Formats: sequence, C-alpha cells, structure tokens
Amino acid sequence: MASTRGDIETLIGRVGLGDRVAFSALYDATSGKLFSVCFSVLKNRAEAEEVLQEVYLRIWQKAGRYQAAGYSPMTWLITIARNKAIDQLRARRDGVALDAIAEPADASPTPEAAAIVRSEMDRVARCLNELEKLRAAAVRAAYLDGDSYKELAARFDVPLNTMRTWLRRSLLQLRECLSR
Repeated sequence: MASTRGDIETLIGRVGLGDRVAFSALYDATSGKLFSVCFSVLKNRAEAEEVLQEVYLRIWQKAGRYQAAGYSPMTWLITIARNKAIDQLRARRDGVALDAIAEPADASPTPEAAAIVRSEMDRVARCLNELEKLRAAAVRAAYLDGDSYKELAARFDVPLNTMRTWLRRSLLQLRECLSR
C-alpha cells in the first residue's frame, strides 16, 4: 500500500492519465483518512460514505490537473473531501431535497477506521488548541460546521475581510502544526 508523499503523488499522476489500477491503489491508501474527514463534518456514516464516492469521482476527474506546488498530496485530497462534505452539510441545512438515507444495520466504524478517526481528531484538536480561542472557534465553525464567511463575520462582529484574514492565517498555522 502506498503511504509516502511521493507514492501518493505518483498515484495521483497515474490516475490523471486514466490508470485504473493506480486509482484503486490510491483509494486503498487514502480512503480511511478521507472517510474520517467526511464523517467528522457530516456526523452520519451513510452520508459520509456517499460523499466519499463523490470525492473519488472528483479525484478521478481532476487528477490530471493536480500540481504539488509544495503542498502535500494529502492536503489536496483532504481539501476535496472537506469541500464535498461541507457542500452536503449546507445542502442538508438549507433544506435541499435529499433522498432519505437509511442507516446500515451496523453503522459502527471498523476498529481500524475508528483508530484513524481518533488519531486525526487528536492531532487536529492539539493544533486547534494552539490557535487563539476566537480564531479556533471560527475555524471550527467554518470548516467543521460549514458556516459561511458572512455568517461568521456577523457572529464574531468583525468585518467580512477580517474574518477571511483570520481564517487564512489560522489555516496557515494549522498546516504548519499538522506538518510537524
């Protein structure tokens, strides 16, 4: 199973060329982490699984345009997953008609998936604790709850551009922390 940064980048490059075997290997190497991202946003296993399918469809379509540019390939993949999950969360919150999703009989995550989720949650929580209290709350609301910049600016009583700056700087701090 590919797990290093170089391995993941190579797989993404091969997926961009339409290599189905590489796509399968990329899925095997990254689906646990991307599922945990979707699940942490949506808090619903069935929805997270459905969004994960959409994430990999998007990866298949966009892999040819991936450029490392100094960023981790997992950052690119996680961003796709987080954005798709937030889109789903907003659609749910805005009352967009969605098909009823039945919870599978055994909705508990596998031990491996649970361990991955716990590990990633611990890392993110540790890094969020390094941020100023208000900025950490804004990051949680924006990237975990799906609140818009406009909603956050109103809630924190700051101008919209100030909120954008807070979030951008906070994400830079988080990226630095998570890369340690």
